Amino acid sequence: MSTIELNVEGMSCGSCVKHVTEALNTVEGVTKVDVDLQAARVRVSGQSDSQVLIASLTDAGYPAQLASPAAGTNNMKKTGCGGSGGCGCN
Repeated sequence: MSTIELNVEGMSCGSCVKHVTEALNTVEGVTKVDVDLQAARVRVSGQSDSQVLIASLTDAGYPAQLASPAAGTNNMKKTGCGGSGGCGCN
């Protein structure tokens, strides 16, 4: 089993976390999804291809990229709804 970490844009509320989790759980080989809303990061365990995971998130409206293992902080701009539903996660 391997673990892939992704930086995810656009997550700003619990509903966003739910949609990201659901999108990743549909990918074949995914066994566990851990979402860190504050860090805008997702850890995916299982046997899946990172590009397939990124495509699944992008299709769900949450652009993603592989997280840099050396990155101590995430300086990505958060673009979500702020809980207002404006990002489409309602």
